[in-house]
Amino acid sequence: MSPLFSRVSASELCALLRPRRQTVMLVTTPWFAPIIWTGALTLPSWTRRFRNTTMRLTVFAVRKYVVLLKLFLETAEKYFMVGHKVNHFVFTDRPADILHISLQEGQQVVVLNIRNYTRWQDVCLHRMEMISNFSKQRFLHEVDYLVCLDVDVKSSNHVGVEILSSLFGTLHPGFYATDRQAFTYEHRPLSRAHIPRHEGDFYYAGSFFRGSVQEVHRLTKACHQAVMVDHANHTEAVWHDKSHLNKYLLYHKPTKVLSPEYLWDERMLCRPPFLRKLRYVALPKNHQAIRSQ
Repeated sequence: MSPLFSRVSASELCALLRPRRQTVMLVTTPWFAPIIWTGALTLPSWTRRFRNTTMRLTVFAVRKYVVLLKLFLETAEKYFMVGHKVNHFVFTDRPADILHISLQEGQQVVVLNIRNYTRWQDVCLHRMEMISNFSKQRFLHEVDYLVCLDVDVKSSNHVGVEILSSLFGTLHPGFYATDRQAFTYEHRPLSRAHIPRHEGDFYYAGSFFRGSVQEVHRLTKACHQAVMVDHANHTEAVWHDKSHLNKYLLYHKPTKVLSPEYLWDERMLCRPPFLRKLRYVALPKNHQAIRSQ
């Protein structure tokens, strides 16, 4: 930490780092898809429409990330889709390390054993392949919606049917208030994730996407195919599966977008006053230690 920052409090540091220009809270995208903030949670039409909806929540708990699974599931049970039938599908290379976790009636945990990859980047890149395969083999025949989340977050407030739509992304908390020039898209033409510098509308988080099973299958299949083309060309997108996800959502516009209220990092980002409620919050962790074998 620099000498300047070592002499200021956390609140003063937030004030120093807060963007100087006023942030506009968009409520619709340029293609008229709704952007969901607090206040859009109690529309009666949404409640009626999704009353009998079934869904799967997929989460990857690989390597030492498995230690985060218990908190993820316990907080999801408390806040995620309460009153709806939700099955949690856990992809892991350490099934023996997953303790039995009892959830309320109507929810269950299904553990899926996957291979162990040498690099954590390979886990990210092959995640799309595994979700695509299981969507085709199981989810298309069993469920209406698929929600894909990273395990290193916890639920901290209600998440309900307001998030459901045929294809939806989540605004990345680090880029929701920045210009397109700051987005960390893949700009190298060699990669299939390439986005020209003059294109782009939003930067989406790779750790929280969802939609109907059919649309999630199309998304994950397309991203996996792009990863394989990159591999054949001896290249790798700058932010792995997130780069491919952003490319896909740029040219296949989501029908609903979640605001940063639905995914936030309180340690890395200064929370602005208009973020009234945080739905999912990143957990503190040592990246280097937890990504090791």
